[in-house]
Amino acid sequence: MRKEEISYGENQIGYMAHDESKGEKLPAVLVAPAWAGRDEVHMKMAETLAELGYVGFTLDMYGDAKTGSSNEENNELMTPFLENRELLKNRMVAALEKVKSLPNVDENKVAAIGFCFGGLCVLDLARSGADVAGVVSLHGLFVPPDLSKNKITAKVLALHGNDDPMVSHEAVMGLSKEMTEAGVDWQIHMYGNTLHAFTNPNANSPELGIVYNETAKNRAFKSIENFLSEILS
Repeated sequence: MRKEEISYGENQIGYMAHDESKGEKLPAVLVAPAWAGRDEVHMKMAETLAELGYVGFTLDMYGDAKTGSSNEENNELMTPFLENRELLKNRMVAALEKVKSLPNVDENKVAAIGFCFGGLCVLDLARSGADVAGVVSLHGLFVPPDLSKNKITAKVLALHGNDDPMVSHEAVMGLSKEMTEAGVDWQIHMYGNTLHAFTNPNANSPELGIVYNETAKNRAFKSIENFLSEILS
């Protein structure tokens, strides 16, 4: 497996992993990290995707591969993007365009998955009308941006913990209504007795509603495999 950093956009540094033994152009999957940024957990996800036969590309929302080391730092990094969804969209589109331009990528077969804050990022990528086959939001935020409406062509899969304190049931229904009205091919999978960040083995803050759940993670990853196989085959 080849692993390398890829510069793009405004000082962004992505992390790419792919199987060099496959000579042909491959489908690619962008990985949008959680609020801490392009850390080891999300770089490992690119490698997992490479093992499945894709080009895995963990994008860099903050620039210079910055990462936070505390909730306070993470929030400081993320907040400008929550306050400026146009900026968020532009960073996502820049990553998508870079991946499509890579010589080992089939530009017609690109998807994106995102975790927590990254889940919001991939939903906004779909909302932008970008030419992407599909997006997967894992324990993501659902609130739509106050931007002009674009036709959503991507298929959408949201994987959500039913007891996530950061996303109300009203917000879940809001996403289903938004996607239905937009004519999107969408799915929302909800996992019972499951909190926020359930796929992250380092999530262990019950007081904040942030807890790893191995069973839910395994179910979610199986759903991701099936979804990617469907949209990128």
